[in-house]
Amino acid sequence: MEDIISFRDERNWKQFHNPKDLAISLSLEASELLENFQWKTSEEGIAANLENIKDEIADVVIYAMLMSNELGINLEQTIKEKIRKNNQKYPVNKSFGSSKKYTDL
Repeated sequence: MEDIISFRDERNWKQFHNPKDLAISLSLEASELLENFQWKTSEEGIAANLENIKDEIADVVIYAMLMSNELGINLEQTIKEKIRKNNQKYPVNKSFGSSKKYTDL
């Protein structure tokens, strides 16, 4: 996180990093990640674009980390809590091998 904040602050970009704009940027970067797979199978997309996929994943994670920092969210704790919630929604005995949404299990 220190490296991300340092990079941002050296460029005076904090003024642009409000929660709304960070959420927009996160969504845009996720869309750029998707572009690597457009009109291709997963295998074709990875073979043709692995380095760009890495960069776009990094951008998504960086924006998520910046947004968490801006909102005072402990990202590690929040992820653990979300996994706990997902364990309740998707018990192994109902969801194993299924792609159904929890409301359809």
